[in-house]
Amino acid sequence: MTQAHTDEALLLRAIELAQLAREHGNHPFGSLLADNAGRILLEAENTVVTGRDVTGHAELNLVRAASMELGAEALAGATLFTSTEPCAMCAGAIYWSGIGRVVYAFGADQLTELVQDISDEPTLQLSCREVFARGERAIEVSGPHLTDRATAVHEGFWG
Repeated sequence: MTQAHTDEALLLRAIELAQLAREHGNHPFGSLLADNAGRILLEAENTVVTGRDVTGHAELNLVRAASMELGAEALAGATLFTSTEPCAMCAGAIYWSGIGRVVYAFGADQLTELVQDISDEPTLQLSCREVFARGERAIEVSGPHLTDRATAVHEGFWG
């Protein structure tokens, strides 16, 4: 199986996690961490609403769990797959965790457009690439991918 095929399958799972988060009463975001062979190590959903914690983003929940369960070497070789591009807060956490690669489906700019068009939710317009570019170690970023599938999980949510 090629890396592109593996990445697509793992992104589809992250989108499924976003749908599950929505079904569980949270914002539609999901993330997972995979090793360099494409094996899923951990998964996380957004828990902002049910956890009553504004920092309960899927990526941050994942980084917290990964930091407690995995060592620095495992994190450095891992890829974080996420249904939507990490926000500035989550990008900072990803950077500090030592995770080496991020692959996302729905772009932050696309989410900002969608949210601004249909709700009063505030946004922070700063891409994860911009956050990572300010750091002293490189993090590979790939995305957006599968935007039609990733968009579908947001349809009707923000209005």
